[in-house]
Amino acid sequence: MKFLWSYLRKYAPRMAGVMGIKLMGTVLELLIPYVMEHLIDNVVPTGQMTRVLLWGLSMLVLAVMVRFLNVNANRLSVKTAKQATYEVRRDLFRSALHLSGHQMDTIGLPSLISRMTSDTYNVQSFIQSSPTIGIRAPIMLLGGIAITLTMDAGLAMILVIMAPVLIALVVFVSMKGIPLYEMVQRGMDDIVRVMRENITGIRVVKALSREQDEMKRFSGVNAETARRDIKAGIIMALPGPIVTLFLNIGLTLVVIFGARRVNAGVTQPGVILAFLTYFNMIMMGVMGLNRVFMMLSKANASSGRIAEVVEMKQDLVRLEEAKAPKTARDGFVVFDHVSFSYVKDDDGEETGNQQKFAGSTRQKCLQDIDVSIPRGGSLGIIGATGSGKTSIVNLLMRFYDAQEGHVYVDGRDVRTYDLDELRQRFGVVFQNDVIFADTIRENVTFGRDVSEEMLRMAVGDAMARDFVEAYEDQYEHMSVIAGANFSGGQKQRLLISRALAAKPEILILDDSSSALDYKTDAALRRAIREHHSDATTIVIAQRVSSIMNLDDILVLEEGRVIGHGTHEELLKTCPTYRDIHRTQMGEVG
Repeated sequence: MKFLWSYLRKYAPRMAGVMGIKLMGTVLELLIPYVMEHLIDNVVPTGQMTRVLLWGLSMLVLAVMVRFLNVNANRLSVKTAKQATYEVRRDLFRSALHLSGHQMDTIGLPSLISRMTSDTYNVQSFIQSSPTIGIRAPIMLLGGIAITLTMDAGLAMILVIMAPVLIALVVFVSMKGIPLYEMVQRGMDDIVRVMRENITGIRVVKALSREQDEMKRFSGVNAETARRDIKAGIIMALPGPIVTLFLNIGLTLVVIFGARRVNAGVTQPGVILAFLTYFNMIMMGVMGLNRVFMMLSKANASSGRIAEVVEMKQDLVRLEEAKAPKTARDGFVVFDHVSFSYVKDDDGEETGNQQKFAGSTRQKCLQDIDVSIPRGGSLGIIGATGSGKTSIVNLLMRFYDAQEGHVYVDGRDVRTYDLDELRQRFGVVFQNDVIFADTIRENVTFGRDVSEEMLRMAVGDAMARDFVEAYEDQYEHMSVIAGANFSGGQKQRLLISRALAAKPEILILDDSSSALDYKTDAALRRAIREHHSDATTIVIAQRVSSIMNLDDILVLEEGRVIGHGTHEELLKTCPTYRDIHRTQMGEVG
């Protein structure tokens, strides 16, 4: 809870005010049965209607004041919870945006989503309710006992004996519930993961008629999480019926012994009525404590999960340029004997900034990649799925750091750049990139300083102008979530427009034309050569036609370079490249 207090510290005066208001409201509420007892035992017997009405009016005034104070305390508490939780969500979102590839792999996107939603909701509920219930419950409990002691110490001993037992029960059960709610929140990660996979892949599920199988898979994780939640709920709910049982026994004892004391003239009938009311208040106090501990258990588990992300230190530390290795090579982009792996060695040493299960075997994703690209030059990368093509981009943009060798941009090790400074040099289209639910204009400019002329030029160079300007609202046309109202080729052309719009120094196209026909692909490549010739270009493709006219080509196989040269050189020296060309383009002459 130390993490949560760091956000609540500045709201301490307001929360203290909420507690003060709630305290006054609770004290006034405790006075109502006391006034009622005086009215019944002392005022009514006098037969003076004026006094009866005045004391009855005083009860009404107390009730109105209690409501007024409670409403205002709750309103302030809700306002505090809303503002504090906004700050928690804001920092959680900011931290999520700055996670490295390693950290994102470790936490997982489904877990990030559940932390942003259900975990922050648990925190908000606790902040909202704890200042009010946390004050009202113990004051009801202790105040009720104190007042009953002044009325009839003999009857009050029933409460004095029962209260510590009930409080101890609530605290003990609540302590058992904290680890259970941590397990419940981890189960939510699994539910979000399965839901996300099915929602994003709904067309595949339907096309292959796998609805029933996916329902079974979801039912499995849902049932497991429900089982954990039910177990936690049952344990945390145990004090409820036990408290009710004890207090009902206490009420019975009060009625029995109270009746005898009334008959003996030791106490008054109004005291018995007041006792019954105070018993209900005390029961509400004990149940309130149980609720506070339940919210505390959930908030403690959730705030710990949120803090894990918010307080996660940046593992891609900026290296001082004076201490960084230098390169004597002339390339604008240089990979100097780079090797990289996503997994750990068997001895547990971390590789690729990745955390992995114990005993995992190291398998390099990239091995001894050595290539230079001059400023304004172009490099094509081709290879089978899983050969390490996209990993080259991940290292160049510093989503991960290499274990061996160095990556340089403009003569500097990429580790010496501020990450924003480095990545602003790039225009990139990733595999399975995202179209956001916004206008075409915003999807292309993406909040950058892009003029209208640059916008239209980028859309034109990406061969997207025809379909964009065919819409009645043109660049203000709205995309739905994930660009579902565009075809695959249209989405790819919009993504390429985004990459071109800010005139990047380094242009990366990662399998970005797979949905384009050959004619459109050829026109796109021609436009990039003519209008973006000063950009250093890296094209990752499955088509030979997309890279054959580039200055240099790498052929990858299982992370190793098995071919390096121009298109003509590779046709002569690389059998794998020659086979790909023959399959796609026909026999080599």
